[in-house]
Amino acid sequence: MASKSNPFAFLQQVRSETSKVTWPSRRETMISTAMVLVMVVFAALFFFAADQLIGWLMSFVLNLGN
Repeated sequence: MASKSNPFAFLQQVRSETSKVTWPSRRETMISTAMVLVMVVFAALFFFAADQLIGWLMSFVLNLGN
């Protein structure tokens, strides 16, 4: 069972732990954000192409195509 402490002591502990965190620089954050956006675009294009291909194959197999 956790021991109870007052909110002031809790906030001091949170501030102490937060100061130990190594925060990324602005440049690192921008590079990581750009990488995520690029990967999202690639994933979207891949899944769009895969969906179109599977749809075309299903239409061909079921003889529903044009």
